[in-house]
Amino acid sequence: MKKVWSVLTICLMLTFLFVPVAFGEGTEAASTIDTGDTAWVLASAALVMLMTPGLALFYGGMVRTKNVLTTIMQSFFIVALISVQWVLLGYTLTFGSDIGGLIGGLEFFGLNGVGQEPGAFSDTIPALAFVAFQCMFAVITPALITGAFAERMKFPAFIVFIVAWATFVYNPFAHWVWGGGWLFELGALDFAGGTVIHILSGVSALVACIVLGKRRGYGTSPILPHHLPMTVLGAALLWFGWFGFNAGSALGANGLAASAFVVTQVAAAAATLAWVFAEWIHNGKPTILGAVSGCIAGLVAITPAAGFVSTIPSLIIGLAGGVICYFAVAVVKQKLGYDDSLDVFGIHGIGGTWGAIATGLFASTGVNSAGTDGLFYGGGAAPVVTQLIAVVAAWVFAAIMTFVLLKIIGSFMKLRVNEDEETTGLDVSEHGERAYAQDFVAGAPISHSQAIVQDSVAGKANLV
Repeated sequence: MKKVWSVLTICLMLTFLFVPVAFGEGTEAASTIDTGDTAWVLASAALVMLMTPGLALFYGGMVRTKNVLTTIMQSFFIVALISVQWVLLGYTLTFGSDIGGLIGGLEFFGLNGVGQEPGAFSDTIPALAFVAFQCMFAVITPALITGAFAERMKFPAFIVFIVAWATFVYNPFAHWVWGGGWLFELGALDFAGGTVIHILSGVSALVACIVLGKRRGYGTSPILPHHLPMTVLGAALLWFGWFGFNAGSALGANGLAASAFVVTQVAAAAATLAWVFAEWIHNGKPTILGAVSGCIAGLVAITPAAGFVSTIPSLIIGLAGGVICYFAVAVVKQKLGYDDSLDVFGIHGIGGTWGAIATGLFASTGVNSAGTDGLFYGGGAAPVVTQLIAVVAAWVFAAIMTFVLLKIIGSFMKLRVNEDEETTGLDVSEHGERAYAQDFVAGAPISHSQAIVQDSVAGKANLV
């Protein structure tokens, strides 16, 4: 814990060194700014911001009672943690001047020189609006990973891992695709984050859950969602926010935004139906957990293609995405035996992979002249090959870097809670609090030690 405080203290000192630079920024807005575009991008940024608290509820409802607050805390804390990282370092590493196709320069450290005038990525919105919008993407991406190691990672290690992952995995790869890096120059298409967000987080999630190991009782005792209505509420907020995620990536209130909005809805709806019917046929029952999982799978699959495909291709992408992700979760995961607690890899890793490849199949310059025609629109095999290169790059980079980061962090601090802490539940052992009324006896709050004893007994009896 002392090492964590030392790192935070050094970061705070570095921040103060750049305060005079921040005060020197200009504030006058350029006359080319379009108020409609600016309003839409700022509203979209707010929609995407809401997605991470929505993710907290989505994940929180799927864990056991004794770990719900920990799970929610991880997503909520990331909103604050990565917002600060983004302003200080993340934005400049992602969108700073290109260095060898690999990383952005440091000229925007602390948002130095980034103000109300338009920036390099849009002539009609303030540069700060673009910063805010992209910040919310940077926030939700590592939050997605937390679902894979739910119920077993220590909070100090979680903090260090999230900051390191954002800095050394997300920022460089986002630069490769969006900031002028080598994949951008290659012509890889990723409208709103299929490779940058979903493959990176999904593959990293798989590596993280394998490195940390399985939860106690996984495969031998029931580990069931404690509050599915909470999960449905979280899924609804994610679906709502996703319109900002995809349509906002048009960076303007225009026809492309409208097209991305519609195909997002179509793909999510199609994947919901596909997952439910696949589950119904395979397992004999249609479930609400399946419905919300299918919805997220469709949203993931359409994300890279949202600004490049029309309505019927989006329907196909959603239908296929729902079926593919269902079998990744229901069949492949069971056969391989890894404990991806909340199916991050099966939905985001596999769904993002399908969506990135599908972009190469269905992209049309009739939808977006800045893109290219895919295989089924006369573009030949080249777009598919380019997309496959981007997919492989995302898989390899995420897997290697996440493994290395976890091993380095694990060399100087504990990654995982011990057996007693896991049995007790991380809400009590890591944060000293509980979510529900069982913490009260006859109207009076029970003591911290009583909570630990009761939770330990309940955990050992597999009742929590």
